[in-house]
Amino acid sequence: MRKVTPDTISEVFMGYFSPETDPRLRAIMEGLTRHMHAFVRETGLTHDEWRKALELLGWAGRITTPERNEFVLLSDVLGISSLVDMINSSPGATSSSVLGPFHISGAPPLENGGDMKRDFEGDVVLVQGQVRDDRGAAVAGATVDIWQTAPNGLYSSQDPAQDIHSFHGVITTGADGRYAFTTVRPVSYTVPTDGPVGQLLNAAGRHPWRPSHLHFIVKAKGCRSLVTEVFPDDDPYLDQDTVFGVREDLVMRYVRQPAGSFPGGMALSGKVHGDFDRVDFDLILARSDPA
Repeated sequence: MRKVTPDTISEVFMGYFSPETDPRLRAIMEGLTRHMHAFVRETGLTHDEWRKALELLGWAGRITTPERNEFVLLSDVLGISSLVDMINSSPGATSSSVLGPFHISGAPPLENGGDMKRDFEGDVVLVQGQVRDDRGAAVAGATVDIWQTAPNGLYSSQDPAQDIHSFHGVITTGADGRYAFTTVRPVSYTVPTDGPVGQLLNAAGRHPWRPSHLHFIVKAKGCRSLVTEVFPDDDPYLDQDTVFGVREDLVMRYVRQPAGSFPGGMALSGKVHGDFDRVDFDLILARSDPA
């Protein structure tokens, strides 16, 4: 230990681990430590810079609540969340994308064809599609957990004027694997900038904007769970998402439809008297059981 140097400290650190340490934990800690130690050496990190980084992490801890996780947001804007998503996405399945810090667990069931718009202003949007597996089969009994911003750009957990489950719902697919619901267009919005993440973005000269999107968590027996987002092709921030969540296969299109074409079997059937937008988007799950 007395001979530790900038060049040997990583090896010394790993030497502290017990032979009984879980191999995966050991591999992760070794990779993390080597990269962090290399970062310190390569940048010549100063004491003041080191203290500033610790203050930022402390601030992130203080500002984090059950409704807002600043550490998730920090991971998002650094591209770490998206990188983890990308390297763990399954070939042949819909790409995963960031969960984000504003998902509310325990959303109420939403009837297939149900409405999330309720009394909010804005044109009706009909979102529909099919949940299939990566072999092309419809997935019955899949749960499709959906959430989005309100038209004011706020999630329910950010807005005291909204019910906590506003613009949240969980649909269960039938035998045909199809899902459908009505809502309003989510809007582009800024990630919270009143904390350490905002300070970091400002210091880097980066904007805080995200393109509008719909969130999905899809789960089904025999399939890998999918966490993803779907983005419209006309959003001005599609190619500059501050959390790097956009993938080519997650881009959808709003198609304008006349009122008379609104389908039956929906909660708003017979109640849509103006033009509406339709979104068709299938969700593909990777099988987790043997072929």
